[in-house]
Amino acid sequence: MKLFIAGHGGMVGSALVRRFEREPGVQLILRSRAELDLTDQAAVDAFYVGAQPDAAIIAAAKVGGIHANATFPADFLFDNLRIAANTIHGAHRAGVKRLLFLGSSCIYPKLAPQPMPEDCLLTGPLEPTNEAYAIAKITGLKLCQYYRKQHGVLFHSAMPTNLYGPGDNYHPQNSHVLPGLLGRFHEARESGRPEVTAWGTGTPRREFLHVDDLADAMAFLLGQHSPPDWINIGTGTDVTIRELTELVAEVTGYRGKIVWDATKPDGTPRKLMDVSRLTTLGWRARIALREGVAATYASFLAEKAAGKLRG
Repeated sequence: MKLFIAGHGGMVGSALVRRFEREPGVQLILRSRAELDLTDQAAVDAFYVGAQPDAAIIAAAKVGGIHANATFPADFLFDNLRIAANTIHGAHRAGVKRLLFLGSSCIYPKLAPQPMPEDCLLTGPLEPTNEAYAIAKITGLKLCQYYRKQHGVLFHSAMPTNLYGPGDNYHPQNSHVLPGLLGRFHEARESGRPEVTAWGTGTPRREFLHVDDLADAMAFLLGQHSPPDWINIGTGTDVTIRELTELVAEVTGYRGKIVWDATKPDGTPRKLMDVSRLTTLGWRARIALREGVAATYASFLAEKAAGKLRG
């Protein structure tokens, strides 16, 4: 199978490359951003015609933290719409037999039931801070669903929970919660700071999936003869932000005091994926949170030492 992985240079794409490199009979087709601009429809069409992949995984996206999403919503909506439309439509026109589109848990309503089932899509308003990104991802999901319905192609989507792992973004302002904590506690330990201030009460609950587990789940889905149009990928378990913070402090070796600033916002009380559909198909996450965070910190140290730390 000739497999095109769009976005192979990112955290998810790199994990997909690691996973499929060891899969017998799979020939990877990879293009950097400099080699292929996924927002350019003509370039994407020409690529598909020339490369003739049998299958494609669309893991490419314009991504950013809350600040970036709130500041540049038009850019996030337009660029991600173009990436989704070009890669999905181009694949169909070139006769690609199978396509798996990567979405995000942010597609579900802000006040979705917990845990969030796939069927709660489009049942309520989205979280305003990343609405533009979510709308683009919903559009990609619906494109796959409708190309499958109208044309009979096996295009489907996967919606992962919060991801972490090697190659994450550690920007002080724009990173997500887990890499942000790893960076802060590492710096606090190195500088000998006596205390670290954490935002909120620490009571909100969040779910975290190691990116290598995500890659394994996507390989599993590509092996299904009739997968759902979209399906959640997660662990089915969550932890409080306080528990996560204390775990990161332990893993990084920080021995100072953690001070909780309850004047800062907590955010959504809980975001947990309902993964019962995927479990019923026969897949479960394997990497425990403590094991995954320890491995990610080791990757952080190696990337930092090599001067390759993102952010």
